[in-house]
Amino acid sequence: MGHETVDAFPVLALPCPMPIRPAAYQMLTLNAYADDTMNKGPAYMTTTPIIFDTDPGIDDAQAIALIMADPGIEVVGLTTTFGNVSIETATRNALLLVELAGLDIPVAQGVGTPLEKTPYPVPTHVHGDDGLGNLHLPAPTRQAVSQSAAEFIVEQTRQRPGEITLVAVGPLGNLAKALELDPEVVHRVARVVVMGGSIREGGNVTPLAEANIFSDPHAAAQVLTAGWPLTLVGLDVTHRTCLDPARMQRITEAHRTLGPLLAHSYAFYAKFYGSALGIDGCCPHDSCAVAWLRRPDLFQTVRGHLNVITEGLAEGQTIFAPEGRQYVDEHWSRSPVVDVCLGIDGAAVVDWMESVLTTHG
Repeated sequence: MGHETVDAFPVLALPCPMPIRPAAYQMLTLNAYADDTMNKGPAYMTTTPIIFDTDPGIDDAQAIALIMADPGIEVVGLTTTFGNVSIETATRNALLLVELAGLDIPVAQGVGTPLEKTPYPVPTHVHGDDGLGNLHLPAPTRQAVSQSAAEFIVEQTRQRPGEITLVAVGPLGNLAKALELDPEVVHRVARVVVMGGSIREGGNVTPLAEANIFSDPHAAAQVLTAGWPLTLVGLDVTHRTCLDPARMQRITEAHRTLGPLLAHSYAFYAKFYGSALGIDGCCPHDSCAVAWLRRPDLFQTVRGHLNVITEGLAEGQTIFAPEGRQYVDEHWSRSPVVDVCLGIDGAAVVDWMESVLTTHG
């Protein structure tokens, strides 16, 4: 992208710019260590087998359409979790999306509650009562597999060690359960890509916490420090992308199978963004995680250590300590090193999304 540090990245002139970051976050500069730790992710892969862990959810539906359309992605399975919707609705929606697309992709139902905390009500004002903008479609004709999400993850990675990437775009309970079921799964995945967290952007459900991490902070604390190759794609980059109405219209007109669903759910989602944040369009959060996997050249990442606050006013906050920095408490450098996305060419990401969905949808 031609920039040496994250702070050099401009806020892109998109049709729906996000509000300016709070002053407290503007004070956090990364220039002191960015030159030594920046990278642009793994080499571009032509075919990537993934398990997509999801809580669909409107932006999840967009991302599921994306992974099903992309010829460079092999969808090994969808695993479902609570989050944007209940676990029952998440599984129903995953099955519906696969069925409407005319594909044969297994769906495994996962956890329905956080590991420890009391769950919050699902955000029906954001995703609708059914998670798809109140479409209220008929029930799917197929059913989820008998395995739990964690069992499915463990079995598939045993069968294909080193091949499968886990892309998790909801609360992280299924991945935590997989770790509990078989700790060796850490060594069998190709990578874990998590849509969640925020380093300097601030939160979207509290001043500090992003929704997926906040929904199950104890699971997030386990997953983000487990030691597997991991990339965090959080609000620092997803808030720099915008799926605007004109682009979405082109996508829905071209998409043969899911166009009407995408159009209706987008209208509901964009209405929330307009009323709550004053922007014209929506942030395709979950699709950004897919974009990093397929187009890492559009992102900049920093290597370092993550910790998650699990209790108190800062519950759900993700704290980042850059690799190589010394602190008075060694706690900050004890967790495994991961990659955190802090820069993005947001316009190019949505261009790529549109290209995949209009060409292969």
